[in-house]
Amino acid sequence: MAEQKQKSWLERIGCQFSSWAADLSAHPFAQVAVVVICASWFLLGLKADILTAVLSILAITLSQMVLNRQNEREIDAHRRDVAMHAKLDELISASRHARNDLVGVEEREEHEIVQLKEEVKEAAERTGNSEETAEGDAARLVEAAAQVLKNSSEDHENDHPSPAGAAAKG
Repeated sequence: MAEQKQKSWLERIGCQFSSWAADLSAHPFAQVAVVVICASWFLLGLKADILTAVLSILAITLSQMVLNRQNEREIDAHRRDVAMHAKLDELISASRHARNDLVGVEEREEHEIVQLKEEVKEAAERTGNSEETAEGDAARLVEAAAQVLKNSSEDHENDHPSPAGAAAKG
């Protein structure tokens, strides 16, 4: 976040231009225009290597713009996740019936979270109606933390796809 506030005027203009170019190139009319230009290029008998070079540079530039936007969204999503965890930790620590050992549960390994979730469920079943007990609330919190951890690990895998996975997507 601090880096974004420290951008120079030239970088801000470049970012605005990139955003504008990405929006324009994603428009359906722009897609049709590229196809028409390519077809016309070949019909006029112009050199294909020039067109290939231009299209390659365009593809690389647009790909980088998409990656930059995705990175900005991920930074913002991470900030929101951290804020959500801080709020949940505050609620857990403020509740007199909640187990304080659940504060920061998202930092634990997945098998530890699953084990905590099972313990909370068992405690809720022993006390009766888990929907109306603090243990039931804690079980839902642990389950939510497990889901966040699972989503986080899936996002990490998407950030670094295997060559086979990348080839299948592209």
